Amino acid sequence: MSAAAGATAYIGIGANLGEARATVAAAIAELARRPGCRLLAASSVWRSAPVDAQGPDFFNAVAAIETTLAPEALLAVLQALEQAFGRQRPYRHAPRTLDLDLLLHGDALRSTPQLTLPHPRLHQRAFVLRPLLEIAPDLAAPGLGALADWLPACADQALEKLG
Repeated sequence: MSAAAGATAYIGIGANLGEARATVAAAIAELARRPGCRLLAASSVWRSAPVDAQGPDFFNAVAAIETTLAPEALLAVLQALEQAFGRQRPYRHAPRTLDLDLLLHGDALRSTPQLTLPHPRLHQRAFVLRPLLEIAPDLAAPGLGALADWLPACADQALEKLG
């Protein structure tokens, strides 16, 4: 499906600084207000320890949106939202007020310095897969196949569903 006709995109949402759980909910609400974006579903909030990072536990969720924006334009919207929530990038994997990752955008495949689709680690992270499969249990991703098939490889990653 072309971006002009509307594509379903999945956004990973995480935060571990400040009022992180409230930030996740606020980010979902803000995303739904953006031109070219219509919220289809949002997962429960999940708590996880940082992966390849330090700091407090993360609160995570996934949102499904219908969007008329091309992948790169949607990425720009996500980065602007991160900035609006005070995101700073002092070093790789730093704790963050808000992290928005474009996980999937329809069947789009990208591999550029700015954007890789599907997200390169979505199938390796329980904090992405579990909320994603909560709202789209039969979802398949280009090059990865059925995402539920990747869950066993993440079974050792602690994750708590908060609702």
